[in-house]
Amino acid sequence: MKLRAGTCRSPRFTRRRFWWAAIASSVALVAVGVTFTARGEGGEPRYFAITHARVVPVAGPPIENGTVVVAKGLIQAVGASVTIPPEAWVIDGKGLTVYPGLIDAGTTVGISDDGTDGKGKPAGVVLGPEGRPGTSPWRVVADEIKTDDKRIETWRSAGFTTTLTVPEGGILPGQAAVLNLAGDRAGDYVVRVYASVPISFKPVGGFFGFPDSLMGTIAYVRQVYDDTAWYSQAEPAYESNPAKYERPSYDRTEVVMSEAEKRSEIVMLPANNSQQLLRALKLANEWKIRAVLYGGQQAYEVADALASAKMPVLVNLKWPERGKDADPEGEQTLRELRFRDRAPGTPAALVKAGVKFGFYSGGLSGPKDIMKSAKKAIDAGLSPDAALRAFTADSADILGLGDRMGSIVPGKIANLVVTDGDIFNEKTKVKHVFVDGRWFEIHEEETPPDKGGDKKPGDEEAVKAGRYAGVEGVGR
Repeated sequence: MKLRAGTCRSPRFTRRRFWWAAIASSVALVAVGVTFTARGEGGEPRYFAITHARVVPVAGPPIENGTVVVAKGLIQAVGASVTIPPEAWVIDGKGLTVYPGLIDAGTTVGISDDGTDGKGKPAGVVLGPEGRPGTSPWRVVADEIKTDDKRIETWRSAGFTTTLTVPEGGILPGQAAVLNLAGDRAGDYVVRVYASVPISFKPVGGFFGFPDSLMGTIAYVRQVYDDTAWYSQAEPAYESNPAKYERPSYDRTEVVMSEAEKRSEIVMLPANNSQQLLRALKLANEWKIRAVLYGGQQAYEVADALASAKMPVLVNLKWPERGKDADPEGEQTLRELRFRDRAPGTPAALVKAGVKFGFYSGGLSGPKDIMKSAKKAIDAGLSPDAALRAFTADSADILGLGDRMGSIVPGKIANLVVTDGDIFNEKTKVKHVFVDGRWFEIHEEETPPDKGGDKKPGDEEAVKAGRYAGVEGVGR
């Protein structure tokens, strides 16, 4: 059977149907003298071995002529000499390189990116009695996953197996989630439901126009944290002695933010230029939050301060550039020119200062642009090894998931990308991707020859969008 582009087949059976199907198949196969090894519920393969490949585990030096064994969604073994389970589907990796699956640590892939909550309602709009404009921390990305988002396949086919998917719309738009980009249903995608609380300092206006300025927005968030701190003390005090204390009134924002605080959830603070970065360090200390800064493109000016505070940064790979509609004869300040020139050098400056950082797509249109931007950082002094860590182990550590992804280590989730060359070489092609141990074999669709008017409308767009041909013989 030929599979649909870029997918793997995973039928679901009830237990009773599965066993009847298994019995019938066994009888038929025995009749013709054929034996087989069961490959898990639904008949899909659960064991794989990639052999004779160059393995880049990130957690250690590259392994030449190595083998990676995948079993039931996890990495079972990796090394130059490992035992291959007899039931494993073997993939000859000669001439190929195996990397950990890439992580996009800030995107809207997997949810609506049109400013709504996925149900057609504007995100970040509060109509309740709290009167908190642009504030909906109870909104949970894990409840809004759109498995039909075409970007899922596009990102996955380029080697991105994991995303930090962040809601948009408002000052406190909701709870971001870590997703693995494959599954039979939305729940299969979720790695961590409550991964982070993103904050935006962009004024949203609202009732009577507040907050309509940067200062007003920061003051508003400060008030939210003050209210949350009060609730976090008042609620347990009341529960312990209701006869002594006045019952605290219910405020949805305070309850949700208090729960996020108990989980020690990451708070994402926006900070792109040097002034914003220093301000974010101060706010994180004032609010006593476990913060991660996102943006970070001018961190080359304050890298030492970030290192001193041990503050991780998620770097936006959408490097600053002059607007396409800008007047070509318009004046540009020296600061603007310097920023555009030096921004790609920020990752190298962070490495030198000892600051842990990850990469995120920041609104780039697709994986091709993401890798081009990463290459600009490499050209500006970032080592390829450090760039790979930013897409894998370091991003996983920042998200608090370093114990289960980001490197090729036994016991970790089997998120892998297999390429025919260096992952940062623009000519390199992705050949295989594993997400949670699910195998996707990637075949790039060939561009049809141009025979005058024979080319079908959309052919070029289809190739650019990363559509892939089907694969025969893949059991899942």
